[in-house]
Amino acid sequence: MSDSFTTRILHITTGTEEAVTDLTGDCEAFLRDTATGRDGLLNVFVPHATAGVAVLETGAGSDDDLLAALRTLLPPDDRWRHRHGTPGHGRDHVLPALVPPHATLPVIDGRLELGTWQSVCLVDTNVDNAERRVRLSFLG
Repeated sequence: MSDSFTTRILHITTGTEEAVTDLTGDCEAFLRDTATGRDGLLNVFVPHATAGVAVLETGAGSDDDLLAALRTLLPPDDRWRHRHGTPGHGRDHVLPALVPPHATLPVIDGRLELGTWQSVCLVDTNVDNAERRVRLSFLG
């Protein structure tokens, strides 16, 4: 590993309900440790077939709105061909096509360059898997 590339694995417990988990603080802490004063890119990647990464506003209802929209687009019922786990689990495997498992974000002078209301979030609709890994990688 060179000076220009560093990585860290986060272990996130999402619980047994659909969840939007704000990772912004974890991303900022990682950058404080690895990117001080440098420009580059932060890649956030979740290596799971049933979770995604989104950049959105949190705390004002948008996170709940996202989960409600996903329930409308991907109903948790028995229509899915992928049929193991909790009923409706097949929809969780379609989620990454709508909420990709990664985001690449600009870092300027060691700081995450987000808009005023933007947060980096893990989106997890899979109630069968409460433990997630998220890989943060900085390329300077």
